[in-house]
Amino acid sequence: MSFELTILGSNSAAPAHSRHQSAQVLRIENQAFLIDCGEGTQMQISRYRVKLNRIHHIFISHLHGDHYLGLVGLISTMHLRQRDEDLTIFGPPGLDNIITMHLKYTEMVLCYKINFVELDPNASHLILETDLITVTSFPLDHRIPCTGFLFKEKPRPYRLNKEQDLRVLSTDELSILKSGNHVTDGNGSIKYRLEQYTFPPKKARSYAYCSDTRYNEEIIPYIKGVDLLYHESTFLSDRKQRAHDTYHSTALEAARIAQKAEVLRLILGHFSIRYRDLDPLLKEAQEVFSNSHLAIEGERIAVEH
Repeated sequence: MSFELTILGSNSAAPAHSRHQSAQVLRIENQAFLIDCGEGTQMQISRYRVKLNRIHHIFISHLHGDHYLGLVGLISTMHLRQRDEDLTIFGPPGLDNIITMHLKYTEMVLCYKINFVELDPNASHLILETDLITVTSFPLDHRIPCTGFLFKEKPRPYRLNKEQDLRVLSTDELSILKSGNHVTDGNGSIKYRLEQYTFPPKKARSYAYCSDTRYNEEIIPYIKGVDLLYHESTFLSDRKQRAHDTYHSTALEAARIAQKAEVLRLILGHFSIRYRDLDPLLKEAQEVFSNSHLAIEGERIAVEH
């Protein structure tokens, strides 16, 4: 099953140096989850061949324009394409009013339904559960209310060992084995051993998105041990005070969070327009956390089992 992140936008504040504002798509099997929606997102969706009809959930971290100003255009395009499936938008208080007001004054009556889910930026909550994943929100430390998101695969079933003669097992017995249990007889004795007929399940994968935030070790429990972490890295360390004053992080600080949270891989993003060359940010992060990488637009980052 695929678990793949596509970077659509990696800049902060404004588009520059052929980089766009914050947006990503996380694809898990045939489901696509849009995370933030800066200006130009729908152009990037088209450029990188993301299928609009697979996006049923959008997550907006906060109400600074570089994270949501592309949303109205995307909603309008979905309408023009005669979308007929519901769209659920998770976002901070006020986002529903912004969208509703726009629709009102443009007299646009959508051909599909939008479900708004208001986030609590001050606490962690399970906000979505599908047959494949759970999504949990958690608070970040920014100038206005801002939310991070943790995407986790549900535990996978045990894998049947096809070298064994599985025809001797009933459907119920196969289900018992796949759930991780021995098959027993009426007396409680083991009839079919789990380790004989199955292999351990593949590891459930995880991705954490930390949008705009100061260096904040309080987020570590939420992102502990994730396979892939995106953490904003707006500045280099020589502008540490600027980062603190504007409620942002440096590349070095992002790396320290990744190190302390014991994540497997770090993606740096939300770059200041002052940096045309991003290599110094990458170098700074890798001095602390070697498995650091830049968010490169159009790049598809697969998380393997």
